[in-house]
Amino acid sequence: MSGGRRIHLAAFLNAGVQGTAGWRHPDASDAFLTAGHYAHIARVLERGLFDLAFVPDALSVPRSLGGTFDPAVRWGSGTPRLDPVPVITIMAAATTRLGVAATVSTGYHEPYNLAREFATIDHLSGGRAGWNVVTSFQDAEAQNFGQRSLPPRTERYARAEEFLEVVTRLWDSWGDDTILADRTSGVFGTPESVESLDHRGEHFAVQGPLSVPRPPQGYPVVIQAGASESGRDFAARWADVIFCSHESLDSAVAFASDIRDRADAHDRDPSQLKILPAATPVVGRDAKDALAKHDAFADLVSVEAGLSRLAYHVNVDLTAYDVDGPLPPLEEVGVEGHYREVVEFAEREGLTIGEIGRWYGARTEGSMIGSASDIVDTMEQWVDAGAADGFMVQATHVPGAFEDVVDQVVPELQRRGLFRTEYEGDTLRENLGLRRPERGEWRHRRAKDRA
Repeated sequence: MSGGRRIHLAAFLNAGVQGTAGWRHPDASDAFLTAGHYAHIARVLERGLFDLAFVPDALSVPRSLGGTFDPAVRWGSGTPRLDPVPVITIMAAATTRLGVAATVSTGYHEPYNLAREFATIDHLSGGRAGWNVVTSFQDAEAQNFGQRSLPPRTERYARAEEFLEVVTRLWDSWGDDTILADRTSGVFGTPESVESLDHRGEHFAVQGPLSVPRPPQGYPVVIQAGASESGRDFAARWADVIFCSHESLDSAVAFASDIRDRADAHDRDPSQLKILPAATPVVGRDAKDALAKHDAFADLVSVEAGLSRLAYHVNVDLTAYDVDGPLPPLEEVGVEGHYREVVEFAEREGLTIGEIGRWYGARTEGSMIGSASDIVDTMEQWVDAGAADGFMVQATHVPGAFEDVVDQVVPELQRRGLFRTEYEGDTLRENLGLRRPERGEWRHRRAKDRA
């Protein structure tokens, strides 16, 4: 591997059932409504020296297929969804080094609450918190908060820009050395190092300061997964970690190059932005054994379940189209990255909508089906090509698929010198190789836009 670079590993874990058919796997846990389920997975991931566990979220039961929630409930597509913040708190309490990150939407939360919540988790975990920023992608979410449909993407990202400015200013409202707790003098802290915001913007009015001292990491790690033009530019300015998904190495390289160029244009060091494409390893004794495991998993997926999952992601009712015909161009979609993947694969393979549904319900991102050695070969190829700094590992079923990666893939990575043999630091930023933001860094992030 060129340059002695190390591969980073994160785990993508639903707070609920895993994927469309993962709950049907004979080795899948059915304890996803219990605290012990998430604590166990966290300990597995920490044993494998993963950087972090990442819990996605959506604020609705999907209604994208046929306009009702019936398919989502029947097939387990996008539901149930537990609140990810208590889940990552449980995972942090069960571990000492594993980073924990949760998705919270800028569309349906307020900056003060979010800043306080994640600063608290960062303190209680010793600096291991991360926030995945989303602007929401389903009309069903909007309809739970008094709106008929989502605002246009440009409006959602404009709100998100202001949201990030307010949140980072709140995290900066206390100095790093504000608390003295001097028992002899009776002086608890230095009020002159605490600042109000007095923010009055288009979307938010926040006085501040935050009621929680500055987080141990300065800012909890910010994760983003935008693939649209607005999303890419937002990520290049604000994100520490970018979660993405690609159907080919070529598209992954092009995306990573674009993101790094945008980061450079925003006067950010591109090395301080870690790109983690999705990967769903299916580990076997050899390629034949792994393929048999994958095929057995794919057999659990129905066309309807796969289409329910796809409709949920693109926010388009696919029942309006002929299931035996090709997927027509879709103009406004929910998750643009997933849509581009689907188009790339469907055009290459000549798939109908029905065939897309069966593939999408069982797809294993990253083409990592094989022995541990085969999978590490692919990982190394992607990192050397500049497509990735590591991978967001998804599981066909839990906890077994994560245990396969920890017990088989991680040792092979270590044998090749591509992965840590112990954690480098105590905080998530330290283990990701990210510097701690200075107080007031939000000004630099926004200065260019205001110039």
